[in-house]
Amino acid sequence: MSILDSLPDEPEENSSPESQPSLQHWSDQPAHLKQPQLKVDAPLRMVETAFLASAASLIWFINFYFPLGPVLRIFFPVPIALVYLRWGKRAAWIAAVTSGLLLSVLMGPVRSLLFVMPFAFMGVLLGATWYRRVPWLVSITLGTLLGTLGDFFRLWLLSILSGEDLWVYAINQVTKFIEWIFSLLGLLSSPNVFLIQVGAVTLFIIHNFIYLFVVHLAAWLLLDRLGNPIPRPPHWVQVLMDY
Repeated sequence: MSILDSLPDEPEENSSPESQPSLQHWSDQPAHLKQPQLKVDAPLRMVETAFLASAASLIWFINFYFPLGPVLRIFFPVPIALVYLRWGKRAAWIAAVTSGLLLSVLMGPVRSLLFVMPFAFMGVLLGATWYRRVPWLVSITLGTLLGTLGDFFRLWLLSILSGEDLWVYAINQVTKFIEWIFSLLGLLSSPNVFLIQVGAVTLFIIHNFIYLFVVHLAAWLLLDRLGNPIPRPPHWVQVLMDY
């Protein structure tokens, strides 16, 4: 008996398919085989949510003490919106609450509320609209309404804390602006109170609409490079940006 006879037989090349292990896609596997993947994703989801919530708080913190104009303001809602795109609604709300709690520790509850309403909520709203591939006009309009409510909330909260009606100050500024427009048009009449109040609300809406449009532009250029693209802008914006 030779040594070669004692070696095990080699497997046949033309073995039947039943003898080969079947390769199935991950989605076709039973639920109990997917649990290890879910256990791996859970720490990653927690770390990314905490990191992006801290990034949103840090952007607000730096802009409050070292304002750089509108540069950092553009990115206030983007980190929380990114959490929604990557991990869904629950993680985005956790990031919004976490960023508010962190700012309340660092800067106090009042300044924390000024961030949460509207920018933390706006991040969740934009993440939801981008995740559902909603057109820009719809997401910008919804964000404009939320931002306008945030402006009135800020006026109301600061008026209570300062003991002065800041809405009157805003009305005075709008009155000067409208009177300047009337003088340019050669109108001798003075604007009435209703026109001034409508003009103040209109200025808030226009300001927030422009802000949301710039936020969409920044997110479009940034999140594409991070692998979480948002819906495509209108054609004229793509032509303008030469995308």
